[in-house]
Amino acid sequence: RGQAAGTVVMAEQAGTPELAASSLKAALDADWDDPAARDEALARVLGLLDRVEAFIAGQAGDEAAAAAVTTARQVRDQDTDLAGPAPALRRGVAKDRRISIEDGQMRHGRKSRSVLFNGYKRHVLRDLDTGLVPAVGITAANLPEASVTDAIAADLDAAGRHLSELHIDRAYLSSALVRDRGPDLAIYCKAWRVRNTGGRVAKDQFSLDFAAGQLTCPAGVRMPFEPGRTVRFPAGTCAACPLRARCTASSNGRSVSIHPDEALLAELRQRQHTPEGRVKLRERVAVEHTLAHVGHWQGRRARYLGTRKNLFDLRRVAVVHNLHVIARQPVTESYQLAA
Repeated sequence: RGQAAGTVVMAEQAGTPELAASSLKAALDADWDDPAARDEALARVLGLLDRVEAFIAGQAGDEAAAAAVTTARQVRDQDTDLAGPAPALRRGVAKDRRISIEDGQMRHGRKSRSVLFNGYKRHVLRDLDTGLVPAVGITAANLPEASVTDAIAADLDAAGRHLSELHIDRAYLSSALVRDRGPDLAIYCKAWRVRNTGGRVAKDQFSLDFAAGQLTCPAGVRMPFEPGRTVRFPAGTCAACPLRARCTASSNGRSVSIHPDEALLAELRQRQHTPEGRVKLRERVAVEHTLAHVGHWQGRRARYLGTRKNLFDLRRVAVVHNLHVIARQPVTESYQLAA
């Protein structure tokens, strides 16, 4: 279900079916190595779709056919370019591209430049103390990981559970759980590496005083800053600075971007430079093992259509995982003596 399915449309013109076969390629019977033949086949399919749309528009009470035509129109709009003299296949991937005819909520996702996947993402929250999974989430493959945390927070609230530590990877740093956290929630995550072009002075070599809102460069020049804004040092000050060659090549002076949650990022960078902090970061490995177990039991392919039913399936597998964890607990015997 991760790939779009071909659709064969059958129409009649002068009593002769135009497209009628077990597959679209068989019905078109074109030389697919010939670009002109491919363009002609595309034009035939799109022209037939227009005729089917016109036919359906004149009918009443056939919602299923209208829904099928709407799906076909969506695939046409995202995969073809109709601006030129002749229709052509669109280069690149359309935003929010539909990848499945049967499941309209599946999407095309990317974990890295070379690792692609289709369908949905599963998200698992693991209790590091007990090994149990109290909440899970499902998102389309093209949505950022941080988008699932609202649903997970709602599940935790419904269960009456409270987070004291949150061990995450960087994809969840922009989530509401982190952004709207209270003072009693500790965040553990490996921060992004800070680097600068040409090996010049990086941002972590500047001093940040969050209480006073002051940024101090390695040469001792202070500038006020606000989270989420960019600090720009005066061009004249940078031009006369003895550290200019190591700091910036810009004639406009050095600029430093301050993240909206720069205080947290600074804390994370400082922590991962200590042995104790690195030990704490390694605790997150346990959730990767849990995610692998859940994925093994649930499988690599979605069992159902839509996020709602696949979320139900993920919750079912999470219960199975929790039963395995409970079954591995050591058996204790208790005795009571009464007279």
